[in-house]
Amino acid sequence: MRHPKQSTLALQAGGDLGAFARWKTERHLAKCGQCRDEVAGFEAMRSTMADVLEMPELPWNRIAEEMRANIRLGLAAGECVRPVERSGWASRRAGWRVAVAMASITALAVTGLVLERPRPVVDPQNAARDENAAVQTGPDGIGNPAMKLMYRGAEGVQLSASAEGSVQAQYTNPVTGYMTVSQVDVQ
Repeated sequence: MRHPKQSTLALQAGGDLGAFARWKTERHLAKCGQCRDEVAGFEAMRSTMADVLEMPELPWNRIAEEMRANIRLGLAAGECVRPVERSGWASRRAGWRVAVAMASITALAVTGLVLERPRPVVDPQNAARDENAAVQTGPDGIGNPAMKLMYRGAEGVQLSASAEGSVQAQYTNPVTGYMTVSQVDVQ
């Protein structure tokens, strides 16, 4: 005689077998006292367990909210103490790239400032020669007054005059490298 499995007998004790399996198991139980005793043991255990497993009335919504709050708090605390992830050589190399770029930009800015605004060298002996310009007026030989722009110490002065009576002078200061343009209009 073949006995049913323990799981089949336990399901029979709980009334959880399907129709055909229940019919087959009941036929076996009618002939086998040992399996009837096991089914009776499962039924007794089931009734005992029902008393033990009865849940007390608990405020499930409050417990669920407390659990959610604790989970959120734990996640937030974990973020505070989580070590910063470093990817090794790549992150260090990126830091060096930023440092080199900033140093290059600083060097370019300083160089531009130095080249744009050079300090003029003042020679105390030739201070009169370094004056920008002087204006002289005098007769032009016909008796009309004339005006001249005189640039002391400047070399390569380009003068131009217009038919309307304006005079323009351009020169480059040899010390500073700046170009100066002066224009005088006569009315």
